[in-house]
Amino acid sequence: MAIVKMKKVSLVLMNSSRKESLKKLRKAGLVHLETLEGKGQTLQTYKENFASCEKACSILDEFKLPKKQVVKNTSLKDEEAVKKAEEIIRLQDKKKSLFELINQDIQEKERVKFWGKIKPEDFVNLAEKGIYLYMYEIPEDKYKTIGEDVNTIVVNKTNKIVRFLLQSEEEVTAKPAGLPPEAYLVPMIKASTDEIDEEIRQAKQEILRIDRNLTDSKKYRSAIKKFQTALAKDIEFENVYSGMEHEEGSSENGSSELAWITGYVPVDLMKQLDSVCKENQWAYIASDPEIDDPVPTKLKNNKFVSLIYPLTDFLDVTPGYNEFDISGWFLLFFCIFFGMIFGDAGYGAIITLFGLILLFKSLASKKSGSLAGLVLLLGISTMVYGTLTCSWFGIEADKLPKWMVDISLAPISKPKVGEDVANTNQKIFCFVLALIQLSIAHIKCAIKDRKSLKCLGDIGALMELWGMFYVVMSLVVDSEKFPLLTGDKAFYWVGGVVPLQYIALGVLAFGFVLNFVFSNYEGHIGKSILESCKNIISVLLGVVNVFSDIVSYIRLWAVALAGAAISSTVNGMAGPMFGKAMIFVFGVLLVVFGHGLNNILNLLSVIVHGVRLNTLEFSQHLGMAWSGTKYKPFSED
Repeated sequence: MAIVKMKKVSLVLMNSSRKESLKKLRKAGLVHLETLEGKGQTLQTYKENFASCEKACSILDEFKLPKKQVVKNTSLKDEEAVKKAEEIIRLQDKKKSLFELINQDIQEKERVKFWGKIKPEDFVNLAEKGIYLYMYEIPEDKYKTIGEDVNTIVVNKTNKIVRFLLQSEEEVTAKPAGLPPEAYLVPMIKASTDEIDEEIRQAKQEILRIDRNLTDSKKYRSAIKKFQTALAKDIEFENVYSGMEHEEGSSENGSSELAWITGYVPVDLMKQLDSVCKENQWAYIASDPEIDDPVPTKLKNNKFVSLIYPLTDFLDVTPGYNEFDISGWFLLFFCIFFGMIFGDAGYGAIITLFGLILLFKSLASKKSGSLAGLVLLLGISTMVYGTLTCSWFGIEADKLPKWMVDISLAPISKPKVGEDVANTNQKIFCFVLALIQLSIAHIKCAIKDRKSLKCLGDIGALMELWGMFYVVMSLVVDSEKFPLLTGDKAFYWVGGVVPLQYIALGVLAFGFVLNFVFSNYEGHIGKSILESCKNIISVLLGVVNVFSDIVSYIRLWAVALAGAAISSTVNGMAGPMFGKAMIFVFGVLLVVFGHGLNNILNLLSVIVHGVRLNTLEFSQHLGMAWSGTKYKPFSED
């Protein structure tokens, strides 16, 4: 388990051959380039076309075809792909505008629905003849207050609202004095109600036509997506090309201008880079990266440890260049956590079978079998833990074959030692796991700082962990067996008998002192102590955090207990159905659905809890922030 050492490399080449040189550099696929900010119309065009293709594919994905209908993919040239993508976007935009138009028309009709059919042109024609009509609405009790000098024509009365026409021989620009304030002038609709209905009908027909067109365009999706993928590489190249720095040469035609670029290359690939530079007559300088350099991380592990990569890639977590590579420990403890959370040998057998299917498929297609290997390993881990605890699809122990009970492990097997004892021992096992994993973290830190007195701070943190483990056992597991202040438990020490709790509390206190004095050591003890004093609240809270981090491992037992309860409940509900032929099928469906749902919940629990213990608790004790960037060289693939 190691993070590959990197060299910071600066390449210098002729600006006149910059594009050809970058193509050769990309073909070599060795240098992870520092972030560049490109510019120029070409790059902008590439980005716009990429965005168009991405949006077009997203639009086409919204249209689902009948199950029996097969799409015959149609190829397109690059220019055709862009035009087709833009056409798809235009159709979708037009569809949205049509929906907006329909909503506006519906609101317009709703506004005057109690007025019946209206034709604005009739009002215009009457106005030309000197008869001006205006639509008003007013509460029924207020209609009687309208002045006698105001001419009104009542249209209807509904819901205590009177609708009337105000008649005038001249155009009215302001509300007549005889109308009360409650009178509301109804604005004229934009067109007749019949015309609005026709507009809605035509808009709906146009939407159907657009939908047919977009559905038919699904045959171009693969071509557009292929062009989008090619554009991504073009954008990457153009971003580098236009973002490279260069300086002016002495010649008038610019033939002696130089351009340069900086990146990172694994140490074991430096010979290849040297060969490529000599072949293309590039100059380069290599040096060790500085602390603040954005060095990418490349992990180097054996095939077994590499099984964890599908999970870390899915989570998108990468250790920083100056952090630890915990791939092996991550894999080991994740398998244990996975097995404990699922906690059922029957479920483990199903996962193992699924892993074998994936493995055979990957072998047949000659693809990487890392995911299949990881699933297979997780399935085996679940089977082992489920076998040891005698858990088989939540079936009660007295209904299982005797050999299944016999091969279970007594301390954690409920049929052998009883439910209470097994639960207590499983909780203890969770805390022991915490002690082991977090101790590994502090031991790794101490080894890393072995050439500095700071390692004493790491040893102090380790002693805090061991002392706090006893406190957790006392407060969470059994205060009688693990007393803090009183009790008969003792530890034999040189010169007599010393109570065990005093040893534990002494280890905790001494560890705190060591951690307080040396955790911030940077060459001067006094400054280290001063720094701890400045952050005294954080230092004290750190002790509490050790307690909470150990206790948090009990989630493995709690989640497994919940899963076992669901399995048992499903079996209890489905059991009576198997005795009756009429509802036997429903019993089978209930078992499949119930246990399937339980597996989905367990999988979510693994992601939430099993991953958390590795990426949070374990990583915090290692001082890891997962701040790394994965090594991705500038390459064609």
